[in-house]
Amino acid sequence: MKTRIYSLLLAMMSASAFAQSGWVGINTPNPQANLDVNGTMKIRQTPSAPALPGYQILAVNQNTGGDFQVAQVSPQMIADYVINNGINSSVYSARKSSGITLINAGILPNSFRPVNFLTTERTTGTSSLFSDSDNTYTAPSSGIYAIGFTFRYGTGLQSGVLTTPPSIAILRNRTGTFSIIDVREFSGVNLGLVSLTISEGSINSLYPLQAGDKISFGLTNYSVLDAGLLGSSTGSFYIYKVSN
Repeated sequence: MKTRIYSLLLAMMSASAFAQSGWVGINTPNPQANLDVNGTMKIRQTPSAPALPGYQILAVNQNTGGDFQVAQVSPQMIADYVINNGINSSVYSARKSSGITLINAGILPNSFRPVNFLTTERTTGTSSLFSDSDNTYTAPSSGIYAIGFTFRYGTGLQSGVLTTPPSIAILRNRTGTFSIIDVREFSGVNLGLVSLTISEGSINSLYPLQAGDKISFGLTNYSVLDAGLLGSSTGSFYIYKVSN
């Protein structure tokens, strides 16, 4: 009985000493903050924030010194860090400046044929995102993607208006179902005695993709194109995820 009383008195004295110093320790005889908890913590109920403005986020400092102190961090600071230091694993771009051919990949919508982009023509990104076997980029996760595709046939200007102008296009393969998700037709212009085809096109927009979607970049109505000019053409594309 006496032992229990002495223990209780010591605990009260210790708590009083910590309280007087302004620091309280739980499971630690040497608190390093006003409240120093050495162990897990459970909070039964918390109110929901109506919006982020005006609120702070609590974060644990896990530096090499083993401090583990909790500090408040503004949501904007986290956003700035992600923008300046974050790594977007979906980023990929490539450029082909010579040797362009159109691959016969079977029956595809609008007689689409992909450009023979290769991983060796990658300008940025992880090579594992692109496959040389079918010349496609594979979306690593579901979300909204920014996609750009530019193609110039020959010098970008041809004499005469092509009767059936080709188009640059982006093809999506979703588990074996093929869809053209965007297309831009080469344009023709008649300037009195001179008729010209502006044989250059560009696509830049946002598209919803699912994880595993395969994206190809190519042309439709390709039969009117000259193989020699096609070989000296240039093409480039970029793709990256911008939102969930």
